[in-house]
Amino acid sequence: MAKPRRGEVWLVNFDPTIGAEIGKTRPAVVIGDDAIGRLPLRIVVPITEWGPRYASHPWKLHLRASKGNGLSKESAADAFQVKSVSETRFRQRVGALTADEIEEIAAAIALCVGL
Repeated sequence: MAKPRRGEVWLVNFDPTIGAEIGKTRPAVVIGDDAIGRLPLRIVVPITEWGPRYASHPWKLHLRASKGNGLSKESAADAFQVKSVSETRFRQRVGALTADEIEEIAAAIALCVGL
């Protein structure tokens, strides 16, 4: 399997989960710098279903479905649930986000950690 790269959207198995952690196999965007780290881990932001109620949440980036990103419905990148996951959790590459979308997600992560 190819190594997940920054900006790519993959199906990732997040189970098992605890509490309010995002679960099941779902799309996630790789946000970590490809050159950082020595362990077989990748930093990802899970992607969930979009709802109008999220428009006021600055940590959720609205993503429209497209052939390029591989999403099948309107979705949201949830920067509040950014996490490092094992490469063994990655199932299939489905697409990639634009450089602008990656920058917006990085800004949302910065907001979540108080930068």
